[in-house]
Amino acid sequence: MRLWLRDSERRPDPVPAETDDRKAVLVGLGLWAVGFVLVLLFLRPLADAGDGWWLWTVVVGLALGLVGLAYLTVKRR
Repeated sequence: MRLWLRDSERRPDPVPAETDDRKAVLVGLGLWAVGFVLVLLFLRPLADAGDGWWLWTVVVGLALGLVGLAYLTVKRR
């Protein structure tokens, strides 16, 4: 078994598959939105337990998802 091939022995690279990455980002944003609602529902017990930072984690997740969605929308054009 050889570890590498000469350039003349290689097959050509396959054509990249077309994907819509925005769908994956939208699913992720939906999950962050559900998490945001759940954290808001349980914010008082979380804050009493010292876990109020969960709210900011969800907010940052939503913000980064929106940035990613904007990037993919601009990239698609």
